[in-house]
Amino acid sequence: MRVTFPRRKTRKVNIGNVAVGGDAPVAIQSMCDTNTRDIAATVAQIVALEEAGCEIIRVAVPDQKAVDALPAIKKAMSVPLVADIHFDWRLAIAAADAGVDKLRINPGNIGGKKKIGEVVAAARHNNLPIRIGVNQGSIEKDLLDKYNGPSPDALVESALRNVDYLTDCNFEDIVLSLKASSAAQTIAAYRLVSEKCDFPLHLGVTEAGPLRTGTIKTAVAFGALLAEGIGDTIRVSLTAPVAEEVKAGWEILKAVGIRQRGPNLISCPTCGRIEIDMVELVDEVQKMIEKIEEPITVAVMGCVVNGPGEVREADIGIIGGKGVYLLTRRGEIVFRTKEFTEARKALLDHLDQVVAEYKTAGR
Repeated sequence: MRVTFPRRKTRKVNIGNVAVGGDAPVAIQSMCDTNTRDIAATVAQIVALEEAGCEIIRVAVPDQKAVDALPAIKKAMSVPLVADIHFDWRLAIAAADAGVDKLRINPGNIGGKKKIGEVVAAARHNNLPIRIGVNQGSIEKDLLDKYNGPSPDALVESALRNVDYLTDCNFEDIVLSLKASSAAQTIAAYRLVSEKCDFPLHLGVTEAGPLRTGTIKTAVAFGALLAEGIGDTIRVSLTAPVAEEVKAGWEILKAVGIRQRGPNLISCPTCGRIEIDMVELVDEVQKMIEKIEEPITVAVMGCVVNGPGEVREADIGIIGGKGVYLLTRRGEIVFRTKEFTEARKALLDHLDQVVAEYKTAGR
């Protein structure tokens, strides 16, 4: 039985051809780590991100040469392009005119109400939303003094102060993010702000860390918030190849039961009952399924205690033990062998069949 969590009601904002908020699916984002001025390298990375399932891609725009590269980059991609702007309001205007789909700014460092007003006018003219991105490291000094540091309350007040800069210009096509490097502070900040406004929320844990620890920290924060219906788009910020951010994002959404892309791999942990090399078997199966996009469930089991029950709910399963490999389709044994090479070939054949069934059924 599938468990679902009710979504917090937010406004819907259109970022190019992707909607965020309202009844739209939670979208997965990432950011290129290339030099935006290098069009070829940036486009190559965008293609890899799109193949990994990224739905919104952001690039840094630190100067006019980066702005000049935006039209060519935008032309080569099929998902929305977001320009990340800091400090120079003129770059935000130029990026809006260059054809991006959204601006990401921190209004507090753009430079006064007049300049913010001109950025808003450019966004409105080009029908672009703006993400207000507030980070733990960018909170205003008066709020740091007021709250004794970058607390969740300080993040929320900073975010809402920046929202006011835009709404004072009668602009409300806003996405909001409040990122801390602590999972606990991130959870607290998003809970607080979700009670105070209905703008769609971009979830993120800033400077989360390397692949393993950063993914765990982010999954803790996102899992808690998404289970409470908080969050309309996510970015997993890792010190790792950017495609890993997208893969981690999808795994988090799959784990919460919100969205599914690609296989759900179930495998038992290693224990004293296991009579095969489970790690090797799971690695083999992962390689077999890594290019599959259909949301099939694959179970890999290594003993007779949990194996039969676990594979019963899987589209396809393999159980190894006592010198025998069993292959199952939705709980029914369809192949039996003592040789791993034969089991591997049969598994590949049945994977193709299961995927074909999904495509035929339009699931």
